[in-house]
Amino acid sequence: MLVEAHVMLLEHPHSALIDTPLPVPVPQAGEIRILIEACGVCRTDLHVADGELPQATYPIVPGHEIVGIVDALGVGVTAFEPGERVGVPWLARTCGRCGYCERGLENLCDFAEFTGCTRDGGYATHVLADAAFCIRLGAPWTDPVATAPLLCAGLIGWRALSAAGPAERLGIFGFGAAAHIVTQLARWRGTRVFAFTRPDDRSTQAFAKSLGASWAGGSDEPTPEPLDAAIIFAPVGGLVPAALRSVRKAGRVVCAGIHMSDIPRFPYRLLWEERQLVSVANLTRQDAVAFFDVAARAEVRTHVQRYALDDANRALADLRAGRVEGAAVLVPGDGR
Repeated sequence: MLVEAHVMLLEHPHSALIDTPLPVPVPQAGEIRILIEACGVCRTDLHVADGELPQATYPIVPGHEIVGIVDALGVGVTAFEPGERVGVPWLARTCGRCGYCERGLENLCDFAEFTGCTRDGGYATHVLADAAFCIRLGAPWTDPVATAPLLCAGLIGWRALSAAGPAERLGIFGFGAAAHIVTQLARWRGTRVFAFTRPDDRSTQAFAKSLGASWAGGSDEPTPEPLDAAIIFAPVGGLVPAALRSVRKAGRVVCAGIHMSDIPRFPYRLLWEERQLVSVANLTRQDAVAFFDVAARAEVRTHVQRYALDDANRALADLRAGRVEGAAVLVPGDGR
């Protein structure tokens, strides 16, 4: 019988994660316990580590791109059985009663909880999750390591792509985990993708082109053609004026990050002519239903770099430094 779990604990912002043994958690009513197979490393985890999200609580176990096997059920759980593979996304729980929940906007719930931010997440061997917010992962999602980035990079990428609207030419600013998934979805829909990376990042530009981008260049370069829409994944406010400058009249710029540095002042003429600047926040369970259906039909393939669970600090450092091509994924079974 299992008596010990391991977590990578963030005691407070700007501190290193600590490998901490804990008793195996016991699911409460409505919860399931999951034996974690893989957990993606998301840029949002860096924002949690840096204390940039006001809703975050500490100490906390980060991680919200979780794939694992159900191994215990709390009272009242009937939707899952032990042995099933499930995914745990960023949205961990909502109240179901506020005005946003009642209007189908649970992503904006006034009382939402978030995995790896307000409740412990997946940098661990085990995690508890509200069964009502878990995602059943059947075929074709049989590879937990490849599937993990879809639980946030994929879901928020899909929501951002949907917010961008119909576009023949789509710009993507910041070519990380979400962008490499969105590029595949956009190309499947017949959209031409223009990838903007850090200046002189030739490796990432080549990676974007390998996924079907029509053009790839630095964020300091002008777009070769006016864009119909642009998505900003990089948490850099200075990219907003650049993205607005790149889109045509009535074009739309979508800010897809949960945190962004301050947007600098820019002339009104960049926004004029009915250009639109919008943001997306969190995700809904319906997003997951729609996304996993489309991702299967589009045959989305993630590119991952594996790290052992106790190597989480290095994974975060590599992500921060731009050394990850595609997505970083922690695998508890590696290195132990």
